[in-house]
Amino acid sequence: MKKVFIIHGFEGSPNGGWRPWLMGELEKQEIYTCALSMPTPENPVCGEWVDEISRHIERNTNNGIYLVGHSLGASAILRYLESAQAKPISGAVLVSGPSEKNDNRKIDSFLDKNFNFEKIKSNCKRFSIIHGDNDQNVPIDNAKFLSQKLNDELIIVENGGHLNGSDGWFKLPQCLEALNKIMK
Repeated sequence: MKKVFIIHGFEGSPNGGWRPWLMGELEKQEIYTCALSMPTPENPVCGEWVDEISRHIERNTNNGIYLVGHSLGASAILRYLESAQAKPISGAVLVSGPSEKNDNRKIDSFLDKNFNFEKIKSNCKRFSIIHGDNDQNVPIDNAKFLSQKLNDELIIVENGGHLNGSDGWFKLPQCLEALNKIMK
């Protein structure tokens, strides 16, 4: 059975932006989907987010697991995949994810060291990276870097901004398409 876990970003929530729409679309395909509520989204701690992702994957090791992360949720997925507790998953879609430190000191624990891309790739079969061409929070160079390091597709959304509810994104068909492509 395929299962999708969605990880929101900094100051986010499970039911914000396009996440409810994606859950509904996947439900129509009879794919179990759950948007996780990450601990203290206003003051996130990387280890706590990795533990929360791990807790859900540990319970579902007999399933094809796919992760979808928005913004800091994408970085949390990468930190999970490189962690000692990581279990191999089938695929991940990273939306508007930062890959390097920025001006937001509250998320430093996620970006204070380089990612171990070899370990990350050994724990995930397929990736898709989606990014707005004019993201004001995470420069598009972050997405290009992730795409290159993960050797996988980069989907650029014209005038996408940060691809969140604040930028008017309550549906994200590019994410559904990418997820369906990697689930085949």
